[in-house]
Amino acid sequence: MNRKIKSQEASDCPVIYAISLIGGKWHLPIIWALSQNKVLRYNELKRNVCGITNMMLSQSLKELESNGLIDRVQYNEIPPRVEYSLTEAGISLLPALDELAKWGVKQMIKL
Repeated sequence: MNRKIKSQEASDCPVIYAISLIGGKWHLPIIWALSQNKVLRYNELKRNVCGITNMMLSQSLKELESNGLIDRVQYNEIPPRVEYSLTEAGISLLPALDELAKWGVKQMIKL
């Protein structure tokens, strides 16, 4: 389920392990967009994550799904519909992201 870390060092450090799961450039903005909207379809996600390309969105969604942070549900209907949402692991990350956002605001004020 979770991506395997290559070096022994990373498996010994929880911070490095956590960053390996969420550290892609677009991972946190995708998680944040899903946290604000609960369930989004691909094009809705693309509109909510400014500047992301189709290739990067697809790749990031696959990585987040394989890391167990988001769920992908495909409905077999015409036209096909795919929805993305946070898993319990993704939801449990939100308090840490909220604290990171507060820290970011403080740093922006200092500028």
